[in-house]
Amino acid sequence: MTEPARNASPLQTDPQLQRYFASEEERRVNTRKLFDSAASGYDRAENITALGTGPWYRRWALQRSGLTAGMTVLDVAAGTGLVAREAQHIIGDKGRLMALDPSPGMLDELRKKLAVETIEAYAESIPLPENNVDFVSMGYALRHVGSLEQAFGEYLRVLRPGGRTCVMEITRPRSAFGRLMMRIYIRGIVPLLSRVARCNPDVSMLWEYYWDTIQAAVEPERVLEAMRQAGFEDVRCMLTLGVFREYVGRKPVTA
Repeated sequence: MTEPARNASPLQTDPQLQRYFASEEERRVNTRKLFDSAASGYDRAENITALGTGPWYRRWALQRSGLTAGMTVLDVAAGTGLVAREAQHIIGDKGRLMALDPSPGMLDELRKKLAVETIEAYAESIPLPENNVDFVSMGYALRHVGSLEQAFGEYLRVLRPGGRTCVMEITRPRSAFGRLMMRIYIRGIVPLLSRVARCNPDVSMLWEYYWDTIQAAVEPERVLEAMRQAGFEDVRCMLTLGVFREYVGRKPVTA
């Protein structure tokens, strides 16, 4: 298990994020508080954001990345369990599912709907032995990770030979018009609908932070290179609807 670098620079160096944190330690503390405070209203707001399409897309992405019945799965940055729930449907009763997240508030919400093993930890320091799982998933959280290299190194370590990973992420639209529309939707329409639906008021701040991290996220090429450097093979990036990316890779059968 790798110890996270507490003094590492955050992945995103955009000045826009300096209002949230100025150091890696501050990032960990502030984002944990933010996710804890918004946990109770997260699912409702996410459903508004995705217009009800989230479950279908997550299950489809997991399946086309190689997740099948009976596998042992680790869902990293599991949050309230939106990806984990779809993974559970796929692996069935003979599979095993573990959900990892640094936010106790998010894990509390997850345990209300899923009877799975939960682990309070960061992606950069996974408290599991080597060669332990068949599949590692992560949904829309890579931009909150402090070190790509450490996170992917940990994914590779806990995967069994031949195991796969699928990292789902939202990317900036390439066109200026697309970016404007996404900004209006995430920072304007979603918070408004969340208030109408009486979501936890802290959710609005979380969605504002989401938009800023999307704006400041690293380029896909860097993510792919970090996966290759960690030791993954058959590394690919699949794009859906111009904004949803799935980064996939496989641990070599022979190291």
